[in-house]
Amino acid sequence: MTLLLIAGWCALWRDLSVANLMSGTIVAIGVQLVLGRPVLGNRPARIMPVLRLVGLVLVDLARSTASVAYEIVTPTDHTQESIVAIAIGSEARHVMLPLTVMITLTPGTAVIETDPFAGYLYLHLLHHDRRQETIRHVARMADLLAAAFPAPAGGKELTS
Repeated sequence: MTLLLIAGWCALWRDLSVANLMSGTIVAIGVQLVLGRPVLGNRPARIMPVLRLVGLVLVDLARSTASVAYEIVTPTDHTQESIVAIAIGSEARHVMLPLTVMITLTPGTAVIETDPFAGYLYLHLLHHDRRQETIRHVARMADLLAAAFPAPAGGKELTS
């Protein structure tokens, strides 16, 4: 359904471009959310957690962009890089891929390794002093993703 909506969007604009693909994806997901149709897999998304998640990601992008821009324009290097392991609860492991993408999108952090079976993300941080704040924030993102896109009832657990 999503691909058909994206194709329809590009056809309406009579142009297949990156901008039309991205805006078409946003429109397609929005339409499916409003109609209560499945967005991820075969289960419908929940609109309020999705809206909270979008708001959180937009705030993250603004804050982290400003922080990295500050690091670039100031002569003093305030970074203290570190690697941190963050445990992801079993209730959110089915959304590790979008969680990884959301984290990597924000400047100043990068997912360097994932272990979906053990439920860990390994992140590179520019500011080690924000380690605990980052761990809490990633947990909040994972909770919102799991609430927005619930796992199927009786779904399979990840096994090695």
